[in-house]
Amino acid sequence: MNPPRHPMPYQPQQGGDPRLPVTIRHSSMVPGVYSSGPANSGSPQPGAPGTFCIPGTARVAAPPRHPKPQQLGNVTIPPGYQVAPGQLPGSGAPTPARGQPIAPLPSAPIPPDSRKRRPQERNRTPAAATQKKKKVADKILPQKVRDLVPESQNYMDLLAFERKLDATIMRKRLDIQEALKRPVKHKRKLRVYISSTYFPANPTGETDDDGVSSWELKVEGRLLNDEQTARSDASRSKKKFSSFFKSLVIELDRDLYGPDNHLVEWHRTGATQETDGFQVKRPGDENVRCAVLLMIDYQPPQYKLDPRLARLLGVHTQTRPVIVNALWQYIKSHRLQDASEREFINCDNYLAQILETDRLRFSEIPQRLHPLLLQPDPIIINYTVQTDTPDHKCQALYDIDVDVDDTLKEQMKSFLLSTASQQEISNLDNKIHETVETINQLRVSRQFFLGFANEPRGFINDWLTSQSQDLKTMTDEGSNVEEERQADFYTQSWTQETVSRYMYNRVQHQRLELEHALGIN
Repeated sequence: MNPPRHPMPYQPQQGGDPRLPVTIRHSSMVPGVYSSGPANSGSPQPGAPGTFCIPGTARVAAPPRHPKPQQLGNVTIPPGYQVAPGQLPGSGAPTPARGQPIAPLPSAPIPPDSRKRRPQERNRTPAAATQKKKKVADKILPQKVRDLVPESQNYMDLLAFERKLDATIMRKRLDIQEALKRPVKHKRKLRVYISSTYFPANPTGETDDDGVSSWELKVEGRLLNDEQTARSDASRSKKKFSSFFKSLVIELDRDLYGPDNHLVEWHRTGATQETDGFQVKRPGDENVRCAVLLMIDYQPPQYKLDPRLARLLGVHTQTRPVIVNALWQYIKSHRLQDASEREFINCDNYLAQILETDRLRFSEIPQRLHPLLLQPDPIIINYTVQTDTPDHKCQALYDIDVDVDDTLKEQMKSFLLSTASQQEISNLDNKIHETVETINQLRVSRQFFLGFANEPRGFINDWLTSQSQDLKTMTDEGSNVEEERQADFYTQSWTQETVSRYMYNRVQHQRLELEHALGIN
């Protein structure tokens, strides 16, 4: 038998709690969406646990499932009730007879702070709750609008082209990000200028050298630009000469300047200021032999291999990944990987002498390679400061190959970091969403008024009938009062389920009170 579609006043049994009048409604009263949970923890909210949500109607609390009662001896204890310790069977006190009412737990209001809320409800801000997330589907015009306005197909074509363009831009962005992870280096010529000037002694003593002969040595340099690099470098600052090196050492003649004053050193630190050149001034009127040692600052760092391993792999100075890859190619070409245990390498005679082991794991390769990786050799330029030239000046030029970053690297970074165009696109997307939403509202209004214009009488009757049904559902009207006055009405099959659900609500109510008293969140 289907349950009635009207409320039923609940009267508590003898010994029950007379303070709890409640209206019990069956879950099939109204169609809707039900989610289980406590229904008496406050006013039902849309989508809250234990409520039916019907668009345009009131929300009705739904009773939860029927809990199992407890059995103590020959006494059946309903959910939400308890027996004092002195009245338990076997405690020496008289046991209540079967069917005798047992005192319910005291009732107390639940503090608002103790009500549990779902995590997404706790973290949701008012702005986030009211803001609707924009979707791509929201920009598509409905088929009915496209049928009414054939010109709207042009908009749909533009929308399809926009999706293709967005996919292309996203793919290019990913390609640029991958390219930045593997920076491309280009070989460029760095021209080094080494010049010396001799200052003979001034007998009058009018200069700062107090009439002592001296000479000055300058080490400068710049990149040689071709036509393509000149155009690309015109819009950005040029790199200083010192930015290409980690250190620079000028070694003078030890016999002339002694063991304590024959070295001039410069080393890069965190606070180093880049410069376009270096100069050294010393007293003297004799030709001086000197050596300029330049240590290139490789990015990423490069290492010089042990001579034995360099001959074996054919690599002299390279980065660590290139060296490891060359070693793996040697292992693979000579079939040194163990056939049964693939994580082991069986070294041949040459590799065993270098790595000092006959068998090793792949994970041990970095540890074995570490003592074989040395610092790269510096670039050594020998130069002689001449003091016997007619014009007292001498100059020499040297070209060095250096690695520089790709000129497009900065442009790719600026493209990825640019947000001006993204903000403009976002604003235009918002306008498109608002326009499409307005069109949908106008379509609904047009359909409403068009139905009224075609058949006014039938449209008004249907509309009034629909509104009347909604009003009855919201106000709980339409019940048979005469039928509710009969005692047989409350002996139907659905009454047991509704009472059980009410008792389960009482258990949940008491549980929340106990958690609040114990301080359990």
